[in-house]
Amino acid sequence: MRLTQSIIRNRQQRPHAIATECGDRTKTWGEFADRVTRLAGALRAHGLVDEGRVAILALNSDRYLELLYATPWAGGIVVPLNTRWSEAEMAYALADAEVSILAVDRHFMSMGETLQQNSKLPLTLLAMDDGPDSLDSLVARHAPIEERGRADDDISGIFYTGGTTGRSKGVMLTHTNHVTNSLQLVAMMQLPEGISYLHAAPMFHIADALCIYMVTMQGGRHVVLPRFEPAAVADTIARRAVSDILLVPTMIQMLLDHLQANPQALPSLQRLYYGASPIPEATLFRLFETLPDCVPTQLYGQTEAAPMITVLEGRYHVKSGPDAGRLRAAGRAIACVELKIVDEQDQEVPHGTVGEVAARGPNVMKGYWGMPEQTAQTLRGGWLHTGDAAWMDEEGFIFISDRLKDMIISGGENVYSTEVENALFQHPAVAQCAVIGIPDEKWGERVHAVVVPKPGAERDAAALIAHCRALIADYKCPRSVEFRNDPLPLSGAGKILKTELRQPYWADRGRGVN
Repeated sequence: MRLTQSIIRNRQQRPHAIATECGDRTKTWGEFADRVTRLAGALRAHGLVDEGRVAILALNSDRYLELLYATPWAGGIVVPLNTRWSEAEMAYALADAEVSILAVDRHFMSMGETLQQNSKLPLTLLAMDDGPDSLDSLVARHAPIEERGRADDDISGIFYTGGTTGRSKGVMLTHTNHVTNSLQLVAMMQLPEGISYLHAAPMFHIADALCIYMVTMQGGRHVVLPRFEPAAVADTIARRAVSDILLVPTMIQMLLDHLQANPQALPSLQRLYYGASPIPEATLFRLFETLPDCVPTQLYGQTEAAPMITVLEGRYHVKSGPDAGRLRAAGRAIACVELKIVDEQDQEVPHGTVGEVAARGPNVMKGYWGMPEQTAQTLRGGWLHTGDAAWMDEEGFIFISDRLKDMIISGGENVYSTEVENALFQHPAVAQCAVIGIPDEKWGERVHAVVVPKPGAERDAAALIAHCRALIADYKCPRSVEFRNDPLPLSGAGKILKTELRQPYWADRGRGVN
């Protein structure tokens, strides 16, 4: 199994079909394949070796797609960087993965130059859209090369995710992981060939990566927007006859708000996938009414599973009838994935009992880059331990009730509390702090800090938030700060009891996630 096989197939079977539409640029699959093989030659000419790492720091574009395929064609490993990270977080990922080539677009060129200057390892900078060494000029100057032949359990990408220790973890995903997860989605959804998919969610995110590989596998059409904007999404769906899209719940709410204020029919849209965070039922009901001909599908998983573990199909997205009542479920195990709910001793619990979601299948990661101990802990007994608390009913549907990991999901982005607390503790006014997620109608959950200041220190929430912004990505920073005089509650082992801090905010809700 290898990601690049679908490029060869499309070149052979659909050379004149449209592969990408991005702004005023359109490429066929024949042209796309030619550019990928030439760009792979350019990467080798710039020093890329087998298993070398190529990082991408850019907004969505057709060139981003080309790099995602050119890198494995050239024998390398791709490292997508979250565009919302701070400079320090980006520098950490580049150093940790020992990246040798960094491709940046014009939006991040200044950041790229700074990262290159401060890198302790040799780092080649490639401009994706401007200058004499832009990707277009590299493609024009270099001849196509033969594929390097990496496949199966060879690593194709390292996707960084937050860590409970404050250190980001590089999830090693293989060709088999990505190919099988794409096949699993195609099979579960019975997707036809030649679908038209709109990339509005960020391409650095594992969920969009799944759709990238799936659409290419189906010989579909990639329609690309640089970023999510509700008006642009609605207009593009209508103008480009888009059939499929993936959005996080916050994006869905924003799109529905736009369509409510600016009514517009979107008859081409057949399937809307959502995930990354739980979705309010009220939002789903609005979706049913606003886009009645579009089939919604929930995808649950995590980066470590490439990322899909369960699917809640469209037939369960109903208000009445025999299939009603499943909207709060995260779905059932996809094809080729085994799923169980386990206790603290990793023993499977009876139906209806809350425990940790554990899964295994060909889509589960190879491990964490350079973290053998964390890998062994997460993949205990050959099962991926997700850190999500849930219960399973008698028909295999799982219902997420809480998170065992100290994690917040805000607007579809994972925020590990420890990362935020580490930043807060570097402020001289902070004596004690704890970061928790509290309900938020727009973002699902909001990052909330509880702080005990040092004696005589000023209680300035804005200053603490600004301090965090200099160290971590903006979306990870607290949106609200609560100051306390008394020490925070501790367990017998001396750990802060975050369940007590969270309880007032979640007491009137049926579960500890929103």
